[in-house]
Amino acid sequence: MAVALVASLVTLLAINLIPETRVIRTIVPHRFDAADPQFARSMSSYSQGQMFEANAVQTLVNGDEIFPAMLQAIRSARKTINMETYIYWSGSVGYEFATSLAAKAREGVEVRVLVDWLGSLPFDEKLIQIMTSAGVRFERYRPIHWYTLDRVNNRTHRKLLIVDGRVAFTGGVGIADDWLGDARNPNEWRDTHYQIEGPAVPGFQAAFAENWLETVGETLQGENFYLPPEAAGALRAQLILSSQPNGSENMELMMLAAIAAAKDHLRIGMAYFVPDDIALQQILDARKRGVAVDVIVPNSLTDVPIVRKASRYFWGKLLEAGVRIYEFQPTMYHPKLLIVDDVWASFGSTNLDQRSLRLNDEATLNVYGKEFARTQIDLFNEDLKRSRQISLAEWRSRPMREKFTDWLASTLHAQL
Repeated sequence: MAVALVASLVTLLAINLIPETRVIRTIVPHRFDAADPQFARSMSSYSQGQMFEANAVQTLVNGDEIFPAMLQAIRSARKTINMETYIYWSGSVGYEFATSLAAKAREGVEVRVLVDWLGSLPFDEKLIQIMTSAGVRFERYRPIHWYTLDRVNNRTHRKLLIVDGRVAFTGGVGIADDWLGDARNPNEWRDTHYQIEGPAVPGFQAAFAENWLETVGETLQGENFYLPPEAAGALRAQLILSSQPNGSENMELMMLAAIAAAKDHLRIGMAYFVPDDIALQQILDARKRGVAVDVIVPNSLTDVPIVRKASRYFWGKLLEAGVRIYEFQPTMYHPKLLIVDDVWASFGSTNLDQRSLRLNDEATLNVYGKEFARTQIDLFNEDLKRSRQISLAEWRSRPMREKFTDWLASTLHAQL
């Protein structure tokens, strides 16, 4: 009976770890370029991403720029602070965020912190005590119980900070000491975060409110959260959200459609790059059209070696087609960036893997326009200078043991 019970539990867990049957079964055909107005209209339609005009976006590179900007925004808060993240560990940066959030709560600011249950397992309990004792409302998203096994596979991977409904932050960074510094050595991760102001900010607030409502049942309403739209810059931006059980295909369709719209150059910078068969075919279709494709991924300093191994298994067809793949050398590479030609850039929490595209709750901002795209291309090119290109000959000459373990890791690609 005990064996049967264990077998039943294992079977139940396995069933719940298998993604739902996919909605998207083929590549998106190339109908128009990213510069064509129809591209933006189509994106708004089939990815359910509303277009916001007159935004300002500031690019923050590495911890030396990211954390001071986020902390300054927190310390200037007057009414509300809403923060959501997958990873919130400990260390000096965790302590600084905890004490800053606690200080604002004591001043009467409404402070809410939502962390994913799985991603926050290493959380220092002392930091939680610092915040909650000051009045911060701290919650974990989708904690695991026997009656929630059907949701074990669906996490929030969003990285959101919204202050007073006027400024939002998103990108790849987690609240941990790994991100401190300026990517000068293996102890200082390379990442990019973004500060957004303007009419797009309420969209980020709504993304947080969605997960907060599910967690505690509270509806966030009013001008403390949603300010009247006010121009902050000249950028057109579009927020794409994916969530379970509905809307999980939005992000995947957005990424495939963006790749399909490339005419000249596709640049991909991904911490975790494990494209499935359709995403692979979408990239290969771009190469058939003559699109140059550059991909930056982590090297052996990655924090999740199994993802790197699974990724390498799929490189053969890409390299044979002329895709240029580079491994960032100085430290862990953690951005999530997609640039199409010189007119469109996408960033946020989403990786090009099945976990991000089909399982996690994610948030990504698409920005339209050559001026902003140029800033991201320049940043991408700076990372290229610190990366090493992987040749097809090198990939083919991997030791047999590595080829086998790469294949073995690739069998888990639906969970990576």
